[in-house]
Amino acid sequence: MRLRLIIAQLLCAALAALGLLAAPTATAAPASAQTAIRGGDVLYSASGRCTVAFNVSNGTRFYGIMGGHCGTVGTQWFADPRLTVPVGVTETVVFPRSSYALVRYTNTNLTYPSEIRAGSQIIRINRAPQPVVGQQICRTGPTTGMHCGTIQSLNATVTFPEGTVYGLIRTNVCAEPGDAGGPGFAGDAALGIVVGGSGNCSSGGTTFFQPLPPILNAHGLRVGYART
Repeated sequence: MRLRLIIAQLLCAALAALGLLAAPTATAAPASAQTAIRGGDVLYSASGRCTVAFNVSNGTRFYGIMGGHCGTVGTQWFADPRLTVPVGVTETVVFPRSSYALVRYTNTNLTYPSEIRAGSQIIRINRAPQPVVGQQICRTGPTTGMHCGTIQSLNATVTFPEGTVYGLIRTNVCAEPGDAGGPGFAGDAALGIVVGGSGNCSSGGTTFFQPLPPILNAHGLRVGYART
């Protein structure tokens, strides 16, 4: 099976040469109208853009979890493409082997609820259980919106040009360029982060997710905290 990274948010020249990147959108909601950052929202840096998968907290600070490739895009993140509303800074990057980055939120004028934005829906995230083979998983992304499917296997290994990632969730959910880094969820349960896959949302495909529980355990983080 030919795998490709679904990382259109990243303006990386090497991947662009492989034809895997989509151009960033030229339009965005006015930054002044935005009062909260949620999972599924896009953040911007001087070098590109990335999707927040989930908001998490260690009890005193709030963080956004992104895909691991986002750690190479920049260290300063903004709510708008003009880079006028600062949101946070990249604090941790783990890629390859795993694939995630933590952005520490610094703008106290915004809120960071334990919620995701899926189209017109705002979905409250209360828990992050271990994924189970056969259960439903949905994901949302800026390119194709929300799609659902089934977890087919756990502990999958996928080799990308930058290295090998282990312990992934394999699903039959579709995704396309631009959907990487989006949240994978089932109801109020956070399950994982879109990493990559094959196929498309016209004919179907395979998408891999970085599981969320190992990230939370490694950094003492949690979802489902009180509304901010």
